[in-house]
Amino acid sequence: MMRPILVGILVLMAAGVGFLTFDWYRKANSSEPYGDAFALVDQDGAPITEAAFRGHPSVVFFGFTHCPEVCPTTLFEMDGWLKKLGTEGKDIRAFFVTVDPERDTPELMKNYVTNVSDRITGITGDPDKIHAMAKSFGIYWRKVDTGDGDYTMDHTATVLLLDGRGGFAGTIAYAENPDTAIAKLKRLAAEG
Repeated sequence: MMRPILVGILVLMAAGVGFLTFDWYRKANSSEPYGDAFALVDQDGAPITEAAFRGHPSVVFFGFTHCPEVCPTTLFEMDGWLKKLGTEGKDIRAFFVTVDPERDTPELMKNYVTNVSDRITGITGDPDKIHAMAKSFGIYWRKVDTGDGDYTMDHTATVLLLDGRGGFAGTIAYAENPDTAIAKLKRLAAEG
């Protein structure tokens, strides 16, 4: 009497594990767009939505213009990677999304980004919408009081790679080996 019950329980457990494994694999290998829909503005004050991440591969970095080290370094590296790729990376679009929209106006974003690269587009907008976008992309951010009436921002320092459908295609870590970063971007460009 116990044996059929145990076999039944084991069959149900195996089916459950199989379904969970299949669901994980399907999500991990999906080309569904990464992150939620958003409606913000670019560095020129023009509307920008998730459609900007479709039709071509994209690199997306979240940061802020008052950042002392990580953000300017990452943007400089992104520009260098894109230049090194040359025509091989001509279809890759690059975006810098602020996590500090209270200070990062379109005008400030444009001045900041264009001092580094003509290939990177700044994105800002309503703070609630920016924070919702960052959260949907799995980005950590937190305002940190510096004790002198000012503040800085803690944030994820990873570049996101999106395929031509806006699906997640990998990451480039802060200070990652430049050859590794270039190899990832070459793969992104080739897979489009």
